[in-house]
Amino acid sequence: MDNDRNEARAYRASQRKYLLLLCAIGLAINFLGVHLVRALRLPLYLDNVGSALVAALGGYIPGILVGFLTNIVNGIGDLTTAYYGSLTVLIAVASAWYAARDFYTFKKPWRLLAIIATFAVIGGGLGSVLTWALYGLGFGEGVSAPLAHRIYEAGRLSVFWSQFAADMAIDVLDKTITVLLVTLALRLLPAHIKEAFYFSGWQQAPLSVDDQREAGRMNGKGISLRSKIILLVALAMIIIAAVVTGISFIHFRNASIDQQLSLASSVADVAVRNIDGDRVDEFLEKGEAAEGYLEIKTRLQNLMESSENIEYVYVYKIMEDGCHVVFDPDTADTPGEAPGTVIGFDEAFRDYLPALLAGEEIEPVQSNETYGWLLTIYKPVYDSQGVCQCYAAVDINMNHIARDGYQFLARVMSLFFGFFVLLLTAAIWLAEYNIILPINTMAIATGLFAYDSESARADAVECVRQLDIRTGDEIENLYHSVAKTTEDMVETFKNVEKQNQVISRLQNGLILVLADMVESRDKCTGDHVRKTAAYTEIIMNQLKKEGVYTDQLTDEFMYDVVNSAPLHDIGKIQVSDAILNKPGKLTDEEFEIMKTHTTAGAEVIEHAMHMVAEDNSGYLKEAMNLAHYHHEKWNGRGYPCGLKGEEIPLSARIMAVADVFDALVSRRSYKDGFPFEKAMAIIEEGSGSHFDPNVAGAFMHAAEEVRRVMETNMEM
Repeated sequence: MDNDRNEARAYRASQRKYLLLLCAIGLAINFLGVHLVRALRLPLYLDNVGSALVAALGGYIPGILVGFLTNIVNGIGDLTTAYYGSLTVLIAVASAWYAARDFYTFKKPWRLLAIIATFAVIGGGLGSVLTWALYGLGFGEGVSAPLAHRIYEAGRLSVFWSQFAADMAIDVLDKTITVLLVTLALRLLPAHIKEAFYFSGWQQAPLSVDDQREAGRMNGKGISLRSKIILLVALAMIIIAAVVTGISFIHFRNASIDQQLSLASSVADVAVRNIDGDRVDEFLEKGEAAEGYLEIKTRLQNLMESSENIEYVYVYKIMEDGCHVVFDPDTADTPGEAPGTVIGFDEAFRDYLPALLAGEEIEPVQSNETYGWLLTIYKPVYDSQGVCQCYAAVDINMNHIARDGYQFLARVMSLFFGFFVLLLTAAIWLAEYNIILPINTMAIATGLFAYDSESARADAVECVRQLDIRTGDEIENLYHSVAKTTEDMVETFKNVEKQNQVISRLQNGLILVLADMVESRDKCTGDHVRKTAAYTEIIMNQLKKEGVYTDQLTDEFMYDVVNSAPLHDIGKIQVSDAILNKPGKLTDEEFEIMKTHTTAGAEVIEHAMHMVAEDNSGYLKEAMNLAHYHHEKWNGRGYPCGLKGEEIPLSARIMAVADVFDALVSRRSYKDGFPFEKAMAIIEEGSGSHFDPNVAGAFMHAAEEVRRVMETNMEM
């Protein structure tokens, strides 16, 4: 046991060493590829060569680690790179999947084309969509920007589709080079190097590829354990991510709104300071002709242009008939309203009209009407007497907050997806090697047990031992319990087999001795015991074939009935020879004596049963039923107990048909045997009265087999 654990520890240490080395090589290849294309100013990326190679060599875990770490490290200098980590992770997953199915081969080019297409769709297609989600429409300054410009200038595609086409075209070339380099590396590397780099994580004796696939495919009737683990981990991560992302989004949105509120309030305060409240009526009356009007309007214009988010800066005098324009600077698209122009109230301000008419301050107003999503700040302008003469208003365009919010979600989700795939893969990997494969291999090993020979039982024990499960937890405890139970079970089978042999010899010997005793006394019944046994077997096989009494017709029951059938007349050893071999018909008194052979036979067998263990007396119990009740009748008019219907044991109901039929066709000292057809007719006539109709029916349905047995024994 200690040696096994030392070997396991050495194996895991070796795995960790090769994992670190492989990851370091993969990261180095990725960084070298990126710096090479930059130095040569090539329209390529080559940032996934290391990730794809490591995934193909080491499997999912190393590939995902390299892909994720590459973007994280690159993101230290350029945060935008980190957002594309999810794409690199997907490429690593795809590479590991294709490598496990031998797609990296020059012998089948279509397989390489499938890898290239998958990588290009992930890197170019999804990458283009992700770029649009992160930064909106535009060509930017990326590798594909020049080509996107040329496609767009051709006038056939929109900005988005031009960028998408450019990204796909460059990515197809980039991923073609990547796949060819990975395929070449895999071909050149020696097999033992590739085997050493594969990160398996076995917690038991390693399985062959076929055995691993068989163990991986084992599922129960419901949801498999693997699926439950995946669902649980994925659901937990999604819920956590949704909660964290939702909270972050709310905070981001609120912070953005607060920032715009602060901007609007500051601009409104500056606007208020530039307006003389005592001259508001003059400005309304004279407009631009009023002294200093144009200078104030210019200042307000400058305020409006100080930030791209400021939509309007204007000054209104609020009166009963509407908003009277005092100042309304021109925008790039729309000239301002002339002083004195009356503008109707927006619906968003209806609730605030009493306060505005009273010259009171109001809280910021958000509206989404004619001009889109606007945040409006109204600041009162007072005259020298402290009376509100007008309001300086600032409209902030808030549409960018929604756009920034979506981009924020895209960034968070992109970062999360990389972590999600990494953690989910790690959870699946750990569950696979520590739970699923050990449990499934135990199930396979125990399910293949064969107990029909000593060598088969020895192989079953060895099969369990060879699993060598060493997870160091409850799974390992279960394994040791299964192994011990298997060994104990095999030992028990040895003992049981020995006991069965003894019992079988005892039973067969007893039957032969007693049957010989009966045959030596009754000159007419020598063949009777053999034929009735054969008939009972025919009846039971037919009943089973017809689906009747199948719950009782077990293999053990049928074996017991056939082999104990010769004992059904064992009680005749207590009937005198004069009666047993009387050539003529018995008197009533003699018949009563003959009837006692049923109870006498039951007593003989019961006495024998006391001589063997109760657990091994099933065979004799059936023999006792046959001896005691084979003269009972279905209608209750038989002997010795007058049982009826299914009160009579099934074995006795079967023997009743076999016994009567043989008595009919056999020659006795007092009669000749009946022809086969007449005997069968008598059996049919007694169905439902003398005989169980199901048993009699089965007997008649198997008439040809019955005839063969009858004729064979008649010839003997």
